[in-house]
Amino acid sequence: MIKTSVTAPSFEVISKHGFAEVLLNKDTNQKALFASVNFAPGDIICTFSAATTQSFATYLTVQTGIDRHITLSPAFIQYINHSCTPTVFFNTSSMELVCLQAMQPGDEFTFFYPSTEWEMAQPFVCNCGGAACLQLINGASHLSVETLSKYKLTDFIRQQVKQKLSL
Repeated sequence: MIKTSVTAPSFEVISKHGFAEVLLNKDTNQKALFASVNFAPGDIICTFSAATTQSFATYLTVQTGIDRHITLSPAFIQYINHSCTPTVFFNTSSMELVCLQAMQPGDEFTFFYPSTEWEMAQPFVCNCGGAACLQLINGASHLSVETLSKYKLTDFIRQQVKQKLSL
């Protein structure tokens, strides 16, 4: 169930997956993943795996190493979009999607792209609207340690930050 208001865009359900639904925003033609059940911070939402592994980033991959990028399985979690105030975290060490904020049916799953990406394949201007929005999203390598310290980061990104600091 999507939260609606007078100014809310119209959505079309593309697919249902037990705990979540992929919805199409008819106004923007963008797909997103929304909760269909409640989650509490720390809940394991689902496990995931690498459907494919490659040496280069694309806008659909998640980085797990220097030259290691995976496409996600189950495939529908690829519709988790970016936010500077994320609701979930991709733990690429345990291969678990973890809840960061209390979620109710109709809440969008979002993650902080630099939490997994050192360099973005396609940097973009963020429109999340959060009070602490970073505006330009182009990977963790472009952010200060102070900014990164506000987010949950994958082991890989934490290692990259540590290495950068030792240079």
